[in-house]
Amino acid sequence: MQQTGRLLGLLSLLSALFVPSAHAADGADAPTTESPSSSAAQAQLKRLQTAAQRLSYSGTFVYQQASQMRTSRITHILSGKSELEKLEVLDGKPREYIRSDDDVACYMPDARTVLIEKRVTRDVFPAILGASPEDLANHYNVSAGPEERVAGRDCQTIVLEPRDKLRYGYRFWADKSTGLLLRAQTVDGRGDVVEQISFTQVEIGPIDRSRVRPSYADTRGWRVEKSAMSKVDLSGWSVTPPPGFRKIQEVRRMISDTAPGGASPAQNRPAEREVSQIVFSDGLAAISVFIEPGSQNRNEGAVQQGALNIVGRRQGDYWLTVVGEVPAAAIRQVSNSIELKTK
Repeated sequence: MQQTGRLLGLLSLLSALFVPSAHAADGADAPTTESPSSSAAQAQLKRLQTAAQRLSYSGTFVYQQASQMRTSRITHILSGKSELEKLEVLDGKPREYIRSDDDVACYMPDARTVLIEKRVTRDVFPAILGASPEDLANHYNVSAGPEERVAGRDCQTIVLEPRDKLRYGYRFWADKSTGLLLRAQTVDGRGDVVEQISFTQVEIGPIDRSRVRPSYADTRGWRVEKSAMSKVDLSGWSVTPPPGFRKIQEVRRMISDTAPGGASPAQNRPAEREVSQIVFSDGLAAISVFIEPGSQNRNEGAVQQGALNIVGRRQGDYWLTVVGEVPAAAIRQVSNSIELKTK
């Protein structure tokens, strides 16, 4: 349930900070008894999936990952067949994302910069589902939970229990009146919440179009950067994701680094390097494999940040970083499967 931009930011950070860490022992997948999914819960999932795209709404939500919390405000409008959306980050450095369908403009007032890019994945809350309920039911036991209240609205909870140890479980709270997702939790194998995101206030219904306009009307003198991302054929690399994960994108892009201490290199421009990225998704979680020339001096290892697990290692002349919102065992399995085919 993460934005690719955040993964790219982590990738830049890990390039400088990657250190070895101990791996937990892999546990063998125990056979599971398949229980029939609730048809009512699957129908609610389908409603939840379309509500985030077809409704107009605006609200403030809180994202919590381990001890970190971040507050944002989202406003979404359906205009004809097009989606217009404004996402404002309310904590830390101001950031504002204006989206028209798959075109995204990120406003960074502190850097007087506008970054223009294409959306890679469609997993921004509350539109976090990218697969049909029937496909999800192949890898999760789907059931209806109790009725509860979130942000003052009556909700139906939906529980997704993974059928293997290579993915997390989820709990969703869907507004009973409209189907809109109001809260989502990611749960590990012990039943502990490792990540959650929830509206604290939301209005659903007609929204004035002016509320999705950029807050920074006068950007004269700002730098406009276009994300240097292009589709690329990475079929020379063999990667085996967990069952149910499908390849959804292969791209090549430029990643900006920040010099130690927060200072930028010469000419106040961050250093950049070319990175190839393969993205897999099961409709809920995404796994990205980043591939780049391995000329930099780095230590192999693994780190975890909330629900995110990351492995970095060298393979021949390349450095590989595998990032995903899946358990550590799944990331290690993906990392160990990667091979560069020889002609």
